[in-house]
Amino acid sequence: MATHVASGSGLEAAQSHLNRWWHVVGGVSMNLALGSLYAWSVFVAPLEKEFHWKRADTSNVFIIAVVVFALTFIVAGRLQDKLGPFKISITGAILVSLGFFLCSSADSINKFFIFFGVLGGLGNGFGYATPIPVMSKWFPDKRGLAVGLAVGGYGAGSAIFGPLAANYLIPSFGWRTTFQVLGLIFFVMTVFGAFLLRNPPAGYKPAGWTPAPASKAAATSYEFTPGEVLRTPSFYLLWVGYAFGCAAGLMVISQLVPFAKSVGIPSTTLAAYGLVVGAVGNASGRILSGWMSDHLGRINVLRLMIGISMVAMPILYFVGGHVVGLFVMLFIVYWCYGTQLSVNGATAADFWGTKNVGINYGMLFTAWGVAGLLGGRIGGWMYDAYHNYQMAFYTAAGLAAVALICELAAKRPEVPHGGLAGAKAPSAA
Repeated sequence: MATHVASGSGLEAAQSHLNRWWHVVGGVSMNLALGSLYAWSVFVAPLEKEFHWKRADTSNVFIIAVVVFALTFIVAGRLQDKLGPFKISITGAILVSLGFFLCSSADSINKFFIFFGVLGGLGNGFGYATPIPVMSKWFPDKRGLAVGLAVGGYGAGSAIFGPLAANYLIPSFGWRTTFQVLGLIFFVMTVFGAFLLRNPPAGYKPAGWTPAPASKAAATSYEFTPGEVLRTPSFYLLWVGYAFGCAAGLMVISQLVPFAKSVGIPSTTLAAYGLVVGAVGNASGRILSGWMSDHLGRINVLRLMIGISMVAMPILYFVGGHVVGLFVMLFIVYWCYGTQLSVNGATAADFWGTKNVGINYGMLFTAWGVAGLLGGRIGGWMYDAYHNYQMAFYTAAGLAAVALICELAAKRPEVPHGGLAGAKAPSAA
């Protein structure tokens, strides 16, 4: 297959570079809206007050959305590889917006399970499946940064729409109207993003860029099929590292409000500043760690950030009663969590190629679904058993330690027997 290289001459080269950055804008717009999944917590209090539901019931809405999201990502990733990003991202736009609109008329917890959990999860799966493959193909030279910027929008979404809903829309108009307003906003943003997401020509290379085989972030030139990916030890090491590393972060995210309450931090302080600090840390980790991985290597950055997360967990517990200490450690923990969402996506493209990156990363992304189940339960289990959160944070640190061991053992996969000559992946980490 011929390699398509963007023209390196003058205006054409500049236009080529500008065109590919528009795809980043599309990915950010898409993920800002999809990041509303994290803003579910702002609806919990008004729903429990009106319907007298238990926290376990409202928590299950979020858990269903996470699981459906992770499972849908595999199917959506495969369809994206075959049909291209536009049709898949439009499907996600419709589903997530429809889910929010239907939530405005819900009057039972089962309807929220379906509208927010199932439809919202499906919409996230289809919408989120497109930006990472598109960025990976347009930016072989800055893959970590481009993927980080696109998925950084997901982390930033809750920082924008969470406070907007909690501090203005719900108090002023009620939770039903808030769902309608957000549904409309999300529809506009996701459709706008979908129209900007397109794959480059086959074999595309940026103007003036030559792959550097010795680079720590160099990518394989062999396109692994999903079956071949599942036969590489690196997939399982990365999967466990992804699941346990994210479970540690999600334990903190899921238990942040009750933990802060248990150590005497006013809920108003947490709502006004803590959630924003966490969201900024999450987005920063996705973007800046993605950029770092272009220069230091994907696995090296994952190892570093998971190691920091392992140390940060018990520290967060001990300084949690002090506002400044809580916010500093929250920023660090959320940063380490966000890192894994961007760098693992770039790693999948580097390790296994971009042709099937939708489904290949989709299989790896199921680890995040398991992390959502595990991380969301650890805090509750440990608190019920010990009546404080100390063991929950120690357990999260232990999970991060296991994740670190897996990342230390992970290596670039060898090209399967019978692969194209010269297609062996670089040996650098």
